[in-house]
Amino acid sequence: MATVTPQALTRTVQDFLSEAAGAVVLENGAVAFDLAQSKYSISGEYNRCLLHLWSAERNSVRRVLDAEIKNGTLRLAVQRLGQTRPSKLEICRERDRRSPTARRVARAAYEQKLRRTLDRHFPEFKVIRLTSGVDLEKSFGPIYARGLVRQGRSAFAVLGVNAQETQASIDAALTFGILWLEVCRQAQAANVLVEGLKMFVPNGTSALVRERMANLNRDAAKWALFELDEGHDALVEIDCGDRGNVATRLVHAADDNAARERFRASIATVQEVLPNCEVAVLSAAEVVFRWRGLEFARARLGAIPGSFRNAEEIVFGVGAEERVLERHNQNTFAELAHCLRDTRHPYGARQDPLWRLRPERWLESLVVGDVSVVDGRLEPSCRYSQVPAFSASDRAMIDVLTTTHAGRLAVVELKADEDIHLPLQGLDYWSRVEWHHARGEFPRFGYFDGRELSAEKPLLFLVAPALHVHPATDTLLRYLSPEIEWEFVGIDERWREGVKVVFRKWPDRSVRHGSESAA
Repeated sequence: MATVTPQALTRTVQDFLSEAAGAVVLENGAVAFDLAQSKYSISGEYNRCLLHLWSAERNSVRRVLDAEIKNGTLRLAVQRLGQTRPSKLEICRERDRRSPTARRVARAAYEQKLRRTLDRHFPEFKVIRLTSGVDLEKSFGPIYARGLVRQGRSAFAVLGVNAQETQASIDAALTFGILWLEVCRQAQAANVLVEGLKMFVPNGTSALVRERMANLNRDAAKWALFELDEGHDALVEIDCGDRGNVATRLVHAADDNAARERFRASIATVQEVLPNCEVAVLSAAEVVFRWRGLEFARARLGAIPGSFRNAEEIVFGVGAEERVLERHNQNTFAELAHCLRDTRHPYGARQDPLWRLRPERWLESLVVGDVSVVDGRLEPSCRYSQVPAFSASDRAMIDVLTTTHAGRLAVVELKADEDIHLPLQGLDYWSRVEWHHARGEFPRFGYFDGRELSAEKPLLFLVAPALHVHPATDTLLRYLSPEIEWEFVGIDERWREGVKVVFRKWPDRSVRHGSESAA
């Protein structure tokens, strides 16, 4: 690797990390930091490039000597402070660190194991087909083993995922299971009745798939979910029939006025540098500052070392980057804020990372500003963004939670780019909101400020640019439970200039053009 200046190294690392929010940092081949839960700061001052990484578990500072980007991985030659011998640090966008060969071997072995499992536990069925081959036309990659089992004129689609895949791939499996069911039904229409789908996931990983499957249409198909212990060939069927069995908890809504008063000085400091930036209250002890949806600073209360008192501080940075605002770096903070202002606007330079970052949060900021642009029934003065709803399997963040003028809850799920998982992600958030609503928890947890909420189940709005809707979306929506009143809202591609609805769809497949509200 060629020697470069500390300033060039700093820019290389900053540019890579700014677009690698979920990256992992490997040292000596082991994961040292997960940037989804960790923070970093990078400095090019004093003719040295210093990378500081920290989390709740550990803290490290490395001097960066050289950098190379290859196959989605940033490879750094680094030096520990106080030591002369350099070492290697890798920052990887791809969380699955197996080699392509190792992945192919594991998937081929699982395919055979799944075949033996089907033969042993479902002897009345004959395995007609089982493959993990790539079929890009139908959106299937090699991660999932797909097949068909048949008994006479009856059959079931089969989809399984092995224990070496990431949890994200396991959570996404139901999307591809539904699409595989549809493929099997179309292929076998003249021969057999494909009654439903049998899904197989690793032991202890089914929580999110189960929650989603519980809200599918049981008249449209028979759904079965199994956990497979590959080591012991043990199979356990998971009960997906109880829609009320959702493992989720809600966090209390913060007192917005009290938090803004507490951080009045910090808010004034940031807004003096970047007027009209968005201020959002996360909790009683933290507020966040955003520009067109992109977070660039936070004000928070932190413990003073060696005492039991708290002190107010401002930290700034984009993504996982974070540094405390102090006198010596005030110019750096101002440069970041002014760069955001000059770059992140509807007509900014599209190739700039700051313009491209977090498009969904940019879209969300516009919708939160006036949620009625999605549907005229929605109440603009009564909405929350990024509402945490914790579950057994993940920490879900509901894009926008609001109500209609009549007090009916509404979940708004937003996508700025094509995403095959939009319908089931929306379903996931809807099910959590419905669960908490049925138990009267939103008023008890401080949401909607005493407003009387309708007893009706929530509405679900799925919003995406009209030309960036995944072709599989219609198929997936057809399999949602009829109890879910959803509406798909296609918006103009130039949404950064202002959100404008160009079409709407409802469960009966009807389409209505224009920006008028649904009846």
